Amino acid sequence: MKQSILLIEDDPNITDFMEVVLDQERYQLTIASNGMEALTALQTTSIDLVLLDLGLPDIDGIDLLKILRKRMYLPIIIISARNNEEEKVKALDLGADDYVTKPFGTNELLARIRTALRHQNVQTEALAVVENKELKIDFERQLVYKKGKEIHLTKNEYRILALMFHQLGKVVTYQALMTEVWGPYSEDSQTLRVNMSNIRKKIEQDTLKPEYLITEIGVGYRLRDHRSE
Repeated sequence: MKQSILLIEDDPNITDFMEVVLDQERYQLTIASNGMEALTALQTTSIDLVLLDLGLPDIDGIDLLKILRKRMYLPIIIISARNNEEEKVKALDLGADDYVTKPFGTNELLARIRTALRHQNVQTEALAVVENKELKIDFERQLVYKKGKEIHLTKNEYRILALMFHQLGKVVTYQALMTEVWGPYSEDSQTLRVNMSNIRKKIEQDTLKPEYLITEIGVGYRLRDHRSE
């Protein structure tokens, strides 16, 4: 059975292009050109993933994101020409699973879609052990391994990496990481950067060209998902 994607976008050039691309990948595409059409489609059609443009004619995409997150839990990927960091952080903090800036590469978007759908089908947090290429985490024993050898992490380094594994392949904002590790009122970004630097030294072959812990500049970090490569 084809997986179904709802594209909320009012630019016909993009909808025509996405229709061809997603059909080639055997996705079932539903198109909504505004917020009201999108809400109607979600009530009448079985949808597996939402691609949401923020610049809609009848409602701001951020407001629609808030509505969608209150009503349902579906993977939501933002596709938008708005590329300022505050907008990305806001969307991710409000529950978007990913954020792709226009113009985007077809392969990149398809990879993000596959990752989001995989997360929907397999809840990482329900697994006792998760392997990601040469990196492995054992949630029950709170241990991390590289090439089968245990990596010695501090308590906070483990908490950071565990959160990144729970959100494998997704962007985790700076604030979300600081809140998880140091509490809701933490604004100590320097301590977070130091911890991330230490984690990279322990898990990366080359810290200048990381293959696991990727910085999304101005937004947060992503633990790259190697499982489908």
